[in-house]
Amino acid sequence: MTALDPAEVFRQEASELFDVLEAALLDLGVRPDDKELVDSAFRALHTIKGSGAMFGFDEVASFTHEFETAFDRVRKGEIRPDQDLISVALAAKDYIRALIEAPESTDSIIGEGILGDLHRLVAPGQRHIEAQPSEPAPPFAQPGIGWQLHIEFDSDILRNGSNPLDLIEDLGKLGSCFVVALTDDVPFLDELDPERCFLKWDVTLHSDCNRDAIDDVFIFVMDEMKLVCTPLATTEIAPPLAPVEVPVEVPVDHPQPIEAAADRESRRSPKLDRREEARRSDDKANATVRVQAERLDELMDRVGELVIAQARLTQLASATNDIAIKSIAEEIERLAASLRDTTMGARMVPIGSLFGRFRRLVHDLSRDLGKPVEFVTAGEDTELDKTMIERLADPLVHLIRNAIDHGIEPTDARAASGKTELGQIEIAATHAGAQVLVTVRDNGAGLNTARIRAKAEEQGLVAPGAAMSDHDIHQFLFHPGFSTAQTISALSGRGVGMDVVKRTIEAMRGSIDLSTKPGHGTTVTLRLPLTLAIIEGLLIRVGEGRYIIPLSAVEECAELSTTDERARGRDFLNMHGGLVPFLRLRDLFDATGEPDKHQKIVIASSGETRVGLVVDQIIGSHQSVIKSLSKLHSDVTMFSGATILGDGTAALILDVAQLIATGQGPADKHLIKEAA
Repeated sequence: MTALDPAEVFRQEASELFDVLEAALLDLGVRPDDKELVDSAFRALHTIKGSGAMFGFDEVASFTHEFETAFDRVRKGEIRPDQDLISVALAAKDYIRALIEAPESTDSIIGEGILGDLHRLVAPGQRHIEAQPSEPAPPFAQPGIGWQLHIEFDSDILRNGSNPLDLIEDLGKLGSCFVVALTDDVPFLDELDPERCFLKWDVTLHSDCNRDAIDDVFIFVMDEMKLVCTPLATTEIAPPLAPVEVPVEVPVDHPQPIEAAADRESRRSPKLDRREEARRSDDKANATVRVQAERLDELMDRVGELVIAQARLTQLASATNDIAIKSIAEEIERLAASLRDTTMGARMVPIGSLFGRFRRLVHDLSRDLGKPVEFVTAGEDTELDKTMIERLADPLVHLIRNAIDHGIEPTDARAASGKTELGQIEIAATHAGAQVLVTVRDNGAGLNTARIRAKAEEQGLVAPGAAMSDHDIHQFLFHPGFSTAQTISALSGRGVGMDVVKRTIEAMRGSIDLSTKPGHGTTVTLRLPLTLAIIEGLLIRVGEGRYIIPLSAVEECAELSTTDERARGRDFLNMHGGLVPFLRLRDLFDATGEPDKHQKIVIASSGETRVGLVVDQIIGSHQSVIKSLSKLHSDVTMFSGATILGDGTAALILDVAQLIATGQGPADKHLIKEAA
């Protein structure tokens, strides 16, 4: 087992701190008077600076220190953060991230420019000068004015990346200090844990500062320390304090470390014992483990193999009358299902971790396009497989960019139509059965159907005057190379965005619904499965082949009767008073053998379309471990993958959306839509 690289551990933790810092800065743009947001940003900066210095990232620590210094007036309430200051602070955050993740790609000139902009914004009219060592203040310039401090840090403060000596040094910037270290609790050398802090300090601070200035020095470690402040008597002249000699008896002959340790243990405060016990209890309750994503993927593969083996065992047990074997098979099935659910739960990530990335995107696009845009999120706690989260990021970027660039009107156009100046982009997630619905909605002008159709006719995608519904016209937006933009810009105009969205979502076994209301905005809904690894499926037989239909797409099953209606040369089924078109899978798959006398029909749905799939036999439900098809089968669009059955044979997994598109022509799709 290889040891983790400490620098890599720092990079991972810094990545999380950057997310916190960016969120705090973006929130400050909306709530500039929220002091808690300023403190949150400073905590992140302070931790990055301290940890960076600890792991040898000296340039990171130096730049972050200058960042803190320039931003200090905001923390003191002297400067109100505006959009210009937030933009420069975000650029500083990006520069720090680059120093950590790719230092070879950075240039110190960029950092100096960012710091110059920061100082210009927080101190107008003042030129930034490099900090020089200041002259030491007279030891007791104002005798009798100041504070007597007693400082105790939690023993784990070093593990948390803070250096007590740096904090005491910062305290000295408030005035002249006399510091005495208390070594009562320092253990013998053979018992000393170098990662724990055993020292305490008594400090006499001669300064006319108030208590708040002292608290500001320790603001980021207040929860990890005990601070007692007592004002010095203003009528007394405080003489210089002599160093306190702490007698320590060190037995030379016959040392007894065990008795000494027991004696020190007996002198420990019961209150400290209770606090330590409570801390350990909290740590145990909130303990988390950082696991590499590759290990979770490997674990999921092993669980998939276990599910296949369990299916084979169940099939063998069903062929025997041995009660003991049947009992064991049922127990293994229960344990495999529990392990599957637990493993899938470990891979689940709240989608809010993805939504947070787009706040910066919306902020930058709003600034670049000159369109004030509010970003709203909902359903951040909705969980999705981590692999789905990674694949979903790029499509959502395209949708949000299109919504701001094409959907949200310019400020003057919104005012002319009676709308508020502030546009809105809303992204929401919710569970819908075995699927997750991710919705991107804007309050812009909506889709211009006539313009889309004209562009489609111009590109030869549809014949002029052909009858088409608005829904079908809107689908041209997902055609490669299709764009209604008048000019090509850095954001749009080349027609390579929405087709990428469609291909990516369909590769994830998902679908896209698009709806619009002229003058009120557009809504794009992504329907996604919970995971890409294991699905619940319906096992069917067509001819001599067996196939899997994802259970999330199945609405109901029925028997195909001889009274089925035939209209316009197509097959329709009367279901609950409505007509549902159906496809005969034997014809599509060129199945061999005679069809069953009593055929079954499975009603499946894809988006707003319902369709019936005629099969020879419905075998039952089946846990399907999805295996990707080889590159040789990349042109087979009716199947999204394959799975291994209990007897070791393979079964193809049907892609309902692609099956409808493959089995029906454009006119037939319109007929299905009309009948549905």
